[in-house]
Amino acid sequence: MSNKDRAATPGRNVVVVGTQWGDEGKGKLVDWLTETAQGVVRFQGGHNAGHTLVINGVKTALHLIPSGIMRAGVKCYIGNGVVLSVGKLFEEIEGLEKAGVEVRSRLRVSEACPLILPFHAAVDIAREAAKVKAGTEKIGTTGRGIGPAYEDKIARRALRVQDLKYPERFAAKLRELLDLHNHVLTTYLHSADMAWDDKIAPYMKDGAIQFERVYAEAMAQAEQLKPMIADVSRELNEAHQAGVNLLFEGAQGTLLDIDHGTYPFVTSSNCVAGNAAAGAGVGPQLLHYVLGITKAYCTRVGGGPFPTELDWETEGTPGWHMATVGAEKGVTTGRSRRCGWFDAALLKRSAQVNGLSGLCITKLDVLDGLTELQLCTGYELDGERIDILPMGADEIARCKPIYETIPGWTESSVGVTRFEDLPANARHYLKRIQETTGVPIHVVSTSPDRDHTILLQHPFQG
Repeated sequence: MSNKDRAATPGRNVVVVGTQWGDEGKGKLVDWLTETAQGVVRFQGGHNAGHTLVINGVKTALHLIPSGIMRAGVKCYIGNGVVLSVGKLFEEIEGLEKAGVEVRSRLRVSEACPLILPFHAAVDIAREAAKVKAGTEKIGTTGRGIGPAYEDKIARRALRVQDLKYPERFAAKLRELLDLHNHVLTTYLHSADMAWDDKIAPYMKDGAIQFERVYAEAMAQAEQLKPMIADVSRELNEAHQAGVNLLFEGAQGTLLDIDHGTYPFVTSSNCVAGNAAAGAGVGPQLLHYVLGITKAYCTRVGGGPFPTELDWETEGTPGWHMATVGAEKGVTTGRSRRCGWFDAALLKRSAQVNGLSGLCITKLDVLDGLTELQLCTGYELDGERIDILPMGADEIARCKPIYETIPGWTESSVGVTRFEDLPANARHYLKRIQETTGVPIHVVSTSPDRDHTILLQHPFQG
């Protein structure tokens, strides 16, 4: 359904976060909510994010640019908490422009964003290759340099967007960084022995990233980027004072958060709602409502524990049904997503660390046709019953889920826009999710299409 007729409270801001392991369907909801927002902000992650939008049957994948770009007149901001590959940004801009979307006048990029450069991706890939060689479990990174770029930021040696404006300063810092990373690549990760793909190989000689290519490319990109570079913190605060409604768009999911996720099988940034303040440069009092995006079941990409995981490869099983009907492949990586039952104990953890105001349940329609569902309400851990996800991968891996059996439904929920029109058992399932997690359901998505949405309470209405 459309929400154009719903009057937003002026100056009210909403944070959208994933509450599981990412891939919850945030892109559609962000796009849908921008009917009542004038600005959309990315505040963490990089182009390891992936949002798929389906508008009038046309599919568009975004990795870095906020989903609000698909709506004319909406301003999009990339906050300081994002690590930025300028090359990937322009790839995305050019793709959108080919599709007739005007981008450059509406996109603002924080001058404080750390840059992702080719050696970051090389280090990322080489590390995962080393894990494979050593027979240890991969972290499951996208190999795009996100983690190494954040490491440089934390080590206070990162090149930032603002450095692009000063060629000599940029060159000096780049030489210093290359010395360090090339040493690690060649001596520790044995990069000279690796077969590099065509994305990295042009920068590489004898296993080392070459200064000239990286520098020349960065300077060429700088000229294109300069009109979009901004003091995003100031612009967001001024927009708020003018009564603008802002939407803060999280990437990945809570259980991939560097602090609160299934560590060490996590991403390199804070994905929780509170980071919207630090990652965009606004005070926490400007975050008025937190919407937790939650699949009607659970999925995970890459390694790490997953208590409710099912067999999702055997035809005819509930897991296979979720994987197949839900088209569970990663937008960014193309990797198959592992599938499992809904985990309410996991959601309790997400609700705590995000301060969720309400839930949006996505992909309810994927469960159509399953005659019986299992809902995880807690775990058995080392002989004790617990009702919330513990901290850290080792403890989570030992958790045995405790399930409640719920009847499924055979009727179709696809495209339903009113709660009362859902199958009776689907309504019961949603009520049990609400009761077991302690968080009210405010939105339900019944297909990837923007308008197939049930609205129970509007996040932008105070």
